[in-house]
Amino acid sequence: MTNSKLDQTGEDRRALIKKLDAAGWGIFFIWIGIAFLADVGWGVGLLGIGIIMLGIQIGRMHFNLPVEGFGLVMGILFVVAGVWELLKINLGQEPIPDGLMPVLSIVVGVALVAAALLRRQH
Repeated sequence: MTNSKLDQTGEDRRALIKKLDAAGWGIFFIWIGIAFLADVGWGVGLLGIGIIMLGIQIGRMHFNLPVEGFGLVMGILFVVAGVWELLKINLGQEPIPDGLMPVLSIVVGVALVAAALLRRQH
């Protein structure tokens, strides 16, 4: 008996990737709906999005599929942003000097756009 996670054809792998992506997007939209209906706030909302994104990458690892670096980094950033917002609420102030989070968000966005524009086509 062989391990089906290891013995996948290219077509099976593509189908599995599509299923994981579709499930991830479905869970994302379910979470967004729940977050809006329950009015959980930005901190919990962002934290949930980060957990979903990291969960998708864990699923990819489980099925021996390549982990997406972008999804992994964005998941971590969403978790950090959610924790940041929750700390701000609990501490009554920004955990790091005021205005740093928007600046960091802009820097990350510019870096992503620059990387996409400078990437060579193979």
